[in-house]
Amino acid sequence: MENKKGQCLGAGLVESNYLDQQQQLMTYVTHISTKYFNRAFQHEVRFNNRLRTTGGRYLVKSHNLEFNPRMANLPEFEGIVKHELVHYHLHLQNLGYQHRDADFKKLLSQVNGLRFAPNLNAKKIPNYIWQYQCENKHAIFRQRRFQTDNYRCGKCGSKIHFIGEVSNT
Repeated sequence: MENKKGQCLGAGLVESNYLDQQQQLMTYVTHISTKYFNRAFQHEVRFNNRLRTTGGRYLVKSHNLEFNPRMANLPEFEGIVKHELVHYHLHLQNLGYQHRDADFKKLLSQVNGLRFAPNLNAKKIPNYIWQYQCENKHAIFRQRRFQTDNYRCGKCGSKIHFIGEVSNT
């Protein structure tokens, strides 16, 4: 769903105040539910700051949905909402709503929902690599610098000397 400027609605969800956030999220989830599932969403939806690695969760007892506010600005947020709505609608229809169920997998592929949440903690490639060389000209590359007096070459046992920084880009 896009606003008048053509931006993804999920992009501005975490920037306004709390009540506006909840109302926008409810409107967004209701829109996705009617557009892709042709069913109304009739329960509560909210952001949960305690969610870290998951995009959202469906609460079976209350039928409410919770979403990770860190993922609201990602382009994949619509896929996360679809994923949780698949749990929601299948459970209310007394069908298999768990990840392992065929009903879940089939409906998720029909609406193009995400199977997994995107990784927010992706390992960053180091900006630089340190180069060392032993007395016998064996090259040694490391991401962290170390004291050359404390170590010897693993290939020949000779002393190691610091050469410099090597660009990783």
